Amino acid sequence: MDRQKLLAALPSVDEILKSREGAAWLEQFPRRYVLQGIRDVLQSVRDEVKTGKTPPVDPPSLYAAMATHIRKLCLFSLQPAINATGVVIHTNLGRSILSGHVMQHVADIASGYSNLEYDLEKGKRGKRYSHIQRIINDITGAEASLIVNNNAAAVFVSLLALAKGKEVVVSRGELVEIGGSFRIPDVMSSSGAILREVGTTNKTHLRDYEHAINENTALLLKVHQSNFRMVGFTETPSVEDLVALGRKHNIPVVFDLGSGCLVDLKPYGIHIELTVQEVIRAGADIVTFSGDKLLGGPQGGVIVGRKELIEIIAKNQLMRAVRVDKMTLAAFEATLHLYLDEERAKQEIPTLKMLLMKPEEIRIRARKIATRLKKSVGTRAAVNIIKDASQSGGGALSEIMFDTFAVAVKPVEISVNALEARLRCRKPPVIARIKDDALLFDARTVQDHEVTTLTDAVQESLA
Repeated sequence: MDRQKLLAALPSVDEILKSREGAAWLEQFPRRYVLQGIRDVLQSVRDEVKTGKTPPVDPPSLYAAMATHIRKLCLFSLQPAINATGVVIHTNLGRSILSGHVMQHVADIASGYSNLEYDLEKGKRGKRYSHIQRIINDITGAEASLIVNNNAAAVFVSLLALAKGKEVVVSRGELVEIGGSFRIPDVMSSSGAILREVGTTNKTHLRDYEHAINENTALLLKVHQSNFRMVGFTETPSVEDLVALGRKHNIPVVFDLGSGCLVDLKPYGIHIELTVQEVIRAGADIVTFSGDKLLGGPQGGVIVGRKELIEIIAKNQLMRAVRVDKMTLAAFEATLHLYLDEERAKQEIPTLKMLLMKPEEIRIRARKIATRLKKSVGTRAAVNIIKDASQSGGGALSEIMFDTFAVAVKPVEISVNALEARLRCRKPPVIARIKDDALLFDARTVQDHEVTTLTDAVQESLA
């Protein structure tokens, strides 16, 4: 068939819409995407014909291609994924996952009306932050608290409210940049605060802070180093020393703690992460931290500290721009309720549970994965359990490697890169990592209910 006959054989959009298949699509999918799917496939065929190719133009082939394309257009972009990387707080995969208890409370609040900004006792308008302030204060020991949409906003609004047009003293070794190009110097500049950096990259003494203090100094700022550590010939003042200096000169101390840890990890051999409670007890006037990192809740930025300073921040006009919605408040309150019983928190908050898993628990899950795979993939891949290392991720515990067990799959008939790509493009996607020519599935971050889905996906991707 020549080019013109091929093009003439293509049905019109109107014909397709009136067909049995077209009518079924219109009942099942939005008309916008049905039209786009039909037009995209027809245009693709025309383009192929114009380049000298002879694509199939019979109705069954066209309709099959259109149906596939329409379904693809109608898929949700944001979708669940299986995290087999071993990175617990994986920023690209949504950071901390929420427990079933927390999600039930979110569903209860989001699926109907609530007292978000209504005081039930007084019968008049209330404040949305009142729902979580008491429990935050009880857990952290702070006088007062606020929550905003993330820790970057918490730092920004605190600087804006407390130090606009004035100097903020910070160690040169703490002028960090974290993911998304969030840089302390740039944030400070945008807030209107004036950066006064002191010390050197590796060493900052208390006297460096004191020498920088003048009549225009508004704050002493300490910043958690987040996703890196300096070791060797280093020095930085403790929170207690910085607080004592602040008290001496009547200057508030702000600590950007980054990842908000509410559980003492020292009994588990992790001595590098201060808890929010420890920083508050040390006397810091304002502490900011994330709700979705080590805390294990939804994305949010928490500001805790002295009541008079929190009140100043709360009155800033930017607070409305960075406030959280009812679903975040519901998830955060439900997560904090778990912290009222620390042992329960360790068992029911997925982030804590995964980080504190014993290697033998992980090995048991790895055996389940490996056993199912060996039965299903046969000779198409070599399957072995190996010792490996997991990471916290999320800019927390950056130098800590957690002993783990992973299932290593070495495909025989396809490349390991092809297997990784096939799994990544499935629904749900399975995200794993390549090491030593094998695809590793770290059993620490694979949930028990995902084992069957994961092994079925590997089997089908090897076919």
